[in-house]
Amino acid sequence: MSVNQQAHTGPPYGQPQPGYQGYQQPAYGGQSLPGVPQAQYGAYNGPVPGYQQPVPPQGSLRAPPTSGAPPPASGASHPSGHLAYSQFEHGDVQNGIPASAAPMQRPPASQPFLPGSAPTPVSQIPTFQQYGAPPASVQQLRNHMAGMTIGGTAASAPPPAGLGYGAPRPPAMPGPPLPGQTVAGPPSSQPNHVSSPPPPSTMAGLHPGPPMSGLHGPPPPTHPPQPGYQMQQNGSFGQMRGPPPNYGGAYPGAPNYGSPPGPPPPPKRLDPDSIPSPQLNELPPQQKPRHRIDPDAIPSPIQVIEDDRNNRGSEPFVTGVRGQVPPLVTTNFLVKDQGNASPRYIRCTSYNIPCTSDMAKQSQVPLAAVIKPLAALPPEETVPYLVDHGESGPVRCNRCKAYMCPFMQFIEGGRRFQCCFCSCVTEVPPHYFQHLDHTGKRVDFYDRPELSLGSYEFLATVDYCKNNKFPSPPAFIFMIDVSYNAVKSGLVRLICEELKSLLDYLPREGNMEESAIRVGFVTYNKVLHFYNVKSSLAQPQMMVVSDVADMFVPLLDGFLVNVNESRTVIASLLDQIPEMFADTRETETVFAPVIQAGLEALKAAECAGKLFIFHTSLPIAEAPGKLKNRDDRKLINTDKEKTLFQPQTSFYNNLAKDCVAQGCCVDLFLFPNQYLDVATLGVVPYQTGGSIFKYAYFQLETDQYRFLNDLRRDVQKEVGFDAVMRVRTSTGIRATDFFGAFYMSNTTDVEMAGLDCDKTITVEFKHDDKLSEDSGALLQCALLYTSCAGQRRLRIHNLSLNCCTQLADLYRNCETDTLINYLAKYAYRGVLSSPVKTVRDALINQCAQILACYRKNCASPSSAGQLILPECMKLLPVYLNCVLKSDVLQPGPEVTTDDRAYVRQLVTSMDVAETNVFFYPRLLPLTKADVDSDSLPAAIRNSEERLSKGDIYLLENGLNIFVWVGVNVQQGLIQNLFGVSSFSQISNALSTLPVLENPFSKKVRSIVDMLQGQRSRYMKLIIVKQEDKLEMLFKHFLVEDKSLSGGASYVDFLCHMHKEIRQLLS
Repeated sequence: MSVNQQAHTGPPYGQPQPGYQGYQQPAYGGQSLPGVPQAQYGAYNGPVPGYQQPVPPQGSLRAPPTSGAPPPASGASHPSGHLAYSQFEHGDVQNGIPASAAPMQRPPASQPFLPGSAPTPVSQIPTFQQYGAPPASVQQLRNHMAGMTIGGTAASAPPPAGLGYGAPRPPAMPGPPLPGQTVAGPPSSQPNHVSSPPPPSTMAGLHPGPPMSGLHGPPPPTHPPQPGYQMQQNGSFGQMRGPPPNYGGAYPGAPNYGSPPGPPPPPKRLDPDSIPSPQLNELPPQQKPRHRIDPDAIPSPIQVIEDDRNNRGSEPFVTGVRGQVPPLVTTNFLVKDQGNASPRYIRCTSYNIPCTSDMAKQSQVPLAAVIKPLAALPPEETVPYLVDHGESGPVRCNRCKAYMCPFMQFIEGGRRFQCCFCSCVTEVPPHYFQHLDHTGKRVDFYDRPELSLGSYEFLATVDYCKNNKFPSPPAFIFMIDVSYNAVKSGLVRLICEELKSLLDYLPREGNMEESAIRVGFVTYNKVLHFYNVKSSLAQPQMMVVSDVADMFVPLLDGFLVNVNESRTVIASLLDQIPEMFADTRETETVFAPVIQAGLEALKAAECAGKLFIFHTSLPIAEAPGKLKNRDDRKLINTDKEKTLFQPQTSFYNNLAKDCVAQGCCVDLFLFPNQYLDVATLGVVPYQTGGSIFKYAYFQLETDQYRFLNDLRRDVQKEVGFDAVMRVRTSTGIRATDFFGAFYMSNTTDVEMAGLDCDKTITVEFKHDDKLSEDSGALLQCALLYTSCAGQRRLRIHNLSLNCCTQLADLYRNCETDTLINYLAKYAYRGVLSSPVKTVRDALINQCAQILACYRKNCASPSSAGQLILPECMKLLPVYLNCVLKSDVLQPGPEVTTDDRAYVRQLVTSMDVAETNVFFYPRLLPLTKADVDSDSLPAAIRNSEERLSKGDIYLLENGLNIFVWVGVNVQQGLIQNLFGVSSFSQISNALSTLPVLENPFSKKVRSIVDMLQGQRSRYMKLIIVKQEDKLEMLFKHFLVEDKSLSGGASYVDFLCHMHKEIRQLLS
């Protein structure tokens, strides 16, 4: 059977569809399944979820309303006889593959579509139509407007001072604080959270609409409908209205919205200078100063995600065509490799790159690839084949050393091949010769993975090994802090208990009986204790090294052992450690000598490996790498703020360099109760390709489950050791910049002591010559690594991209999620060397330039007052605003220095799916979940006005899961989910949901389990009751709203971006 024609047994990844019977795996955001009534999800522009109402029918194409008389709309603050906020300009096709175009085409450049024009013929899909059918009736529109605001009682008090995680623990708090937090505030162990939204608008007597008390059904109308108000087209900027609660004033410097009433202006898109404003005498006094854009009329991430899922989730993504834009990361799809690497391995910011550097500079779109070389694949997809060419090793180009791949051109009857990267001609080795068929293809094309697939592996020969000898299998060394804090919290006992069983699950190669990895154990406080666990001993032996200034390993034989052979000795040791240190009074710890000890042990054993270090406090004991407490919040927003992200001493950089040379990767588990200096302690894990896990204010009862899940996954996951990665490109572009957790000793090789299946390396490319549209551009990522069985391998990923001479083609083939991933990493590296404000301004400026270039060169001519966004970049403003509001770039008062350093390092090696949900969290209405189906409830937008007091919501961002409970939730639901009889009895201290035997409890727990399974870290569960002090933390993640730390709301930021674009254009 040929290599790339296997029968694919599973359906497209997690996508229920008729062709794959009986397979119903819930998808990322809950695609609706066959047989599930659509009605429960509500039309996107229809009534708010939470008010059960009929939904306007949705055909396959949502056509715009006809040009007949527009239906009247309710109008608290709408003038009669005015066009509403005129509309966005967009491409005429939904976000995703249009049905009729070639599979990889993106929609054509945008064309204006004016409200009230003739109905669009079906062949031309209405612009921006993802925004759903408009409300079907006046009543629905009114419900929609009124239902957006939650009764204004919720957050009337200003936030308590010192909320959050860095502050001292308040005495008044009953019981222990939630794990990882001081005051009922966020656990410090989580980044990207904290600052809460602003207190409600202080305008006197603002009545945001009828108070909602969790009722079903429409609220009573508050104003008579006003005739003649033009309905909105889909996707247009919508009705203006008074500020919803919890919105403060305008974005600083926002234009003044307002012009005297008059005849309806000609239709435009977003024009802050000519927005029709309500007649002042129609408004209640407190609304006069301020008009708003309807948030429903601006691009919605939820809608874009849903449309991509519906358009591209059911068909496999076949990689045979050059320059295809893959489905979004939020869509479940199956990949069939036919010559280009799967998007699970490589995603690009654009799949059609400019032919010249001038064009690239003009557009300002960064050309980058986010590469995840060892990504885990879903079970229905085949892992890369391993090709063994024997003694001679893989076939390569003589000049540039690129590896054989599907784009190499065989000539002279197959005796030579021309390199697709550098055009050099190389002889084909005799053993590799094969005849060509009539098309010039080798006749064994389909039998060789390296000729027909985008991703594959070669078995490396001895030439690819250190010192020209094959490597030994790697080792794992567990290094446990046994200082007073670690012992007292129960952490030491917990780790020892877990290791007894976990050591049976060390990673192993394919069909091996047992893992080849050897293990060793060290405990430490101010001194280090090594353990001899040789299988021939009756009891383990301890050896103490107290001279930490000159670290050495006191034993060779018996330190690193095979788990099965030494099982009884290891079990005895793990039983004894907690008892040995039970009465310790030693509070001080060392840190650098611990890493040095692990490094020396691996050197002595002549193998690569990983150190698992469990550490609790700032290392202040006298030793190399000793640190002092330098935490200083006064540096925030000053030029010295960057020092908070930099290591205190260069000692750890040098240590990291030594570790990389030996293939010693460090994973660090931190359990701080105070400042720990993550920026410095994280240097070695970061530069060796390791991971950091942080559990602030660790408490056994609430945090052990999360810690143990993280530890199990970290020990068991696929990892490559002693890795070197190089990215080759075809003539015209080259890799110039790299982001991620690694070390570089030269400009081309990315070196990692360890590389696991979750880590990404982001590579930026620049032009060094012209490219041609005919030949396109090629990337080849080659990773040399040692597998967990000690086998030296090369993993190769190839990708071909299109090249363009028209800017419109560039903008049609961009991927916003990947672009945001790159921009966040670029900004997070920028804070090491520049003031945070400079970094923020540069981000805003670059994105304004990207959008201004599109407006000037690709959009159809129209007035400067229109905001026109490229179809595939229409979410750039909302996502960029989320990055700007993140804790690294705009910390609230509760975010600790350690949290910011932790998030900064975490994001730097995240993949595109992780940054997507991290910056724009997923918000699901649990009360809308169908308990009889496997699907998730439809997600809603991240804004407080989308929440109803009568519902329960789940919000996840990859690090935390919040369950928010409204004050008016039915008693039966509370009983079913929490096992208590009333809202007041729900405990904030739950770290898992109680296991109750009823359909709602089972459904919610299955949703939580499913989300946990999609993320690389175990997310901390936090229960938030409405109007409770923890709600401030939850609101920090409602990223479309204003944030307490000064971040703009989405609407305000969009106006600000428009102003920036207009300035650039003028």
